[in-house]
This record gives sequence, C-alpha cells and structure tokens, in this order.
Amino acid sequence: MRKFMARRATVRAATVAFASTVLIGPLLSTATAAPASADQLAADKLPAELVTAIQRDLKMTPAEYLDRANQAQQLRDYATTFRSQRPDDFAGAWLGTDGKPVMAVTSLDAAKIAAADGYQTRLAPISADNLESSADQLNMWITSLPRDLSNAINSVAIDFLNSQLVLSVANTPAGHLLNLPTLIANIKVMLSPDSGGPVERRPMGGDTYITAPTALSDSSLRSVDVCSFGFNSVDSAGNALNISAGHCNPNVDKGTSADVYIPNVKNLVSSPKAGSFVSSNLGGRSALDYSVIKLNDDAVRAGMDQPSVRGANGTTLTITGVADPITGAPVCKSGQSSTFTCGFVVADRVETQLFTAEGQSKTVRGFASSACTLGGDSGGAIVTGTLALGITSGSNAADAPNCNEANTALAQYGGTASLGIPVRAILTEIDANSGGGVGSGIQVRTRSNA
Repeated sequence: MRKFMARRATVRAATVAFASTVLIGPLLSTATAAPASADQLAADKLPAELVTAIQRDLKMTPAEYLDRANQAQQLRDYATTFRSQRPDDFAGAWLGTDGKPVMAVTSLDAAKIAAADGYQTRLAPISADNLESSADQLNMWITSLPRDLSNAINSVAIDFLNSQLVLSVANTPAGHLLNLPTLIANIKVMLSPDSGGPVERRPMGGDTYITAPTALSDSSLRSVDVCSFGFNSVDSAGNALNISAGHCNPNVDKGTSADVYIPNVKNLVSSPKAGSFVSSNLGGRSALDYSVIKLNDDAVRAGMDQPSVRGANGTTLTITGVADPITGAPVCKSGQSSTFTCGFVVADRVETQLFTAEGQSKTVRGFASSACTLGGDSGGAIVTGTLALGITSGSNAADAPNCNEANTALAQYGGTASLGIPVRAILTEIDANSGGGVGSGIQVRTRSNA
C-alpha cells in the first residue's frame, strides 16, 4: 500500500516573544483607533468558525479584530513613507499590546515629527537599515557554517521593539557549540526545542490538496504530499490561479511540473485533478517560498476561483483586499490541518535556513506570527481582518498532532510561531518572472475584482 504522508512544513519559524514593554521610553501623543476600513467586511459578515477562533486565540470581539487590522495597515503606510523620507531616523513601527501604534526613531527631531502626526514614539539606538544590514551579515555567516552547525539555527528575526536580532537556536549539542561572530552587535539567542520524529496525518476536508512528483497512478510512487490551497488569483489573461507554498511542489528544484489533486481518501489514484504547478520558488535571490497553481476547468466550475478562503466545516471568508505585515497586527490563518487559528505578527522580517532533499541550503524570508500552524497547513492563506496578508511557509509546531498539544509543549519556549510569506512580495515576484505569460499582471481575487 502506498504510504500517505502529509507534507511537513519544512521551514521552521522563529520563536519571537512579543514584548510586553513596548511602550516604555518617551511617549508623546496617542493616535486614536480608526474604524474598520471600507475594504474590510463588516463584523457580522465573518464566518462563525472564524469568530470563534478570534475570540479563543486573540480574546477580541470581531469588531476589535477588524479595527486593529485596519489600524495596522494605516501604520504600515505611514511608516513606509516616513522611512523613505528619513531612512537614518526610522527604527521600526508596531502596534503595542494595547493596540496603539508606535514609531521607533533614532532622533528627537524625528520623534517630534511622528508625534505631531499622532503617533506614540520611542527612541532607539540603531536604525532599521542598520539592523537589516546586520541580519544580512549574520545570514552570510550562517551559510558559511558546516551543515551540522547551520542546521541547528532555526531562524534569524529582526526585533525592532528591542533594536536587536533574535537568533533561534535548537536546544541541542550542536546548537550549544555555536560561536557567534563578534563583529555583529545586538544579538539575542533563544533556545527552541529540536524537531521531533515524523508524525503521520490523514487529509482533512476543506482547504486541502495532494501532489506527487509523478502521476498518482505511477506504481513506483512512494509518497503523496498534503498541502493547503492559499489565495485564489487571476492574471491579465484571465487564467484562474492559486498561490500556495513553493516547498509544496515536489519538483520545485527539478524544473518539471507536478499535478495537484483534490484528495479522494478512499482511493487516492482516483483523486480528481484540480490543476498543475506552473511556477515555484524556494529561496534564491528573492528568498521567497511560493508556488503558482493553474486551476483547470473542473476546479473553476467547482467555484475554486472565487475570492474566498475555505476554513473549518466548509465555511468561507471573503477576501476584500491585500495587506502588508506589521508587528502587532492581528492575523488569522486557514489550513487543512488546524483550520482557523489566530495570533499576532511578532516580527515583520524573519529569515531562516533550510536544507532541501538534495542537501542544498536555502534562505527563506517572511514574517513571524504566533498563530498555531501544523504540518499540512503549508501554503494556506493568512489574513489580517479580511485582507490577504501571506502564505504559510513553516512552523515550530509542524510535528504536533494538534494545536492544544503544541501550545502546551511550546509554552516554555514562547509559544507557537509560524513563518508567513508576504503576499505582495509574492505577487510582484510572479509578475516579474512571468515573461508576459501565465502570471503576468497577477492579482489576488477579492470582492471588488471578482
């Protein structure tokens, strides 16, 4: 009998604690909370299962969740403009634990400007540009290490709240042997549990697909991989596409395509085909982890090209726009293993090293959140409010059987952490590499462009 295996989330996200002291330092004026954006759905339009996840994981009402998601995007827009105008003064931006927006700056003059615009401010010793440069140096050092040492490093995250880099190291003998470079300052090392053994899982209903290196009918096929559909999209030629994770494509480094199927659990060979991978990326120049699935006519007729994310019990959430990650923003994700779970963005830039089956080292860059993510959730959609935010790439809970056990086991290490790939960066990369073909002018399906 063919072994049925869930595709494990091979990228281990950083365990970055969300600081409870982000409001210390010079606090000037306070920006008031804004109502939910017109781009967001109304609170009473959210599916009941998502409301349950918001209340359970975030301890918020649906209206509070939408308001904070909207405020995070307003802060992101302001911070982007501020950084472009004053790069030496910008040191980060986030929502505090109380939901108030904070701008970190390196000078009193910059603090006065941000305060006059209605933001709380905090003086920081180093700019965001310098922190990111240090992260690049650290990653270059990691890639130069022998594999048995570099494999002990889970990820490198930029913690703007404390003006430092956070290096997540496996709590193993190899991790303890690391001799960090002295030329890079502001490094905090956090020990995380080493990964456990394989956990076999069965596919679940809802947001699920299976794939394999060759046809399902191939008698030599040894395994079938399980991942989650992400955001339905469309390009300028009208092709119905879905964005998922690059590592979900079993042929990502082979230059060949692979088909995607809706699983028939009783008879895998007869699983109906939903489409094929037409492009995939894992690491490389962009350091992104994404794939593009071209949906076939049967999938389109089944409604898989609609602007929705499928979650628990077949419920759907309508996607109304696209957003960017900002530390402190509330997020929820869907996935075939853990369905709807929610958390907060704990770092808006995280880089982690992974090794392919061929032994190649890959650097993957994204954002970290505290939402619980299990093996098989890879490729699933991450939203903030009802806006598309990113694609699930990996997790420190990939081998856990369920989120309850993951939360208990990882509590002493700061809780669950997941790595997401920003959807805007993915869209830009797909369009740039399309050569005018499939994927050119790609957009996430939303309520406004459906």
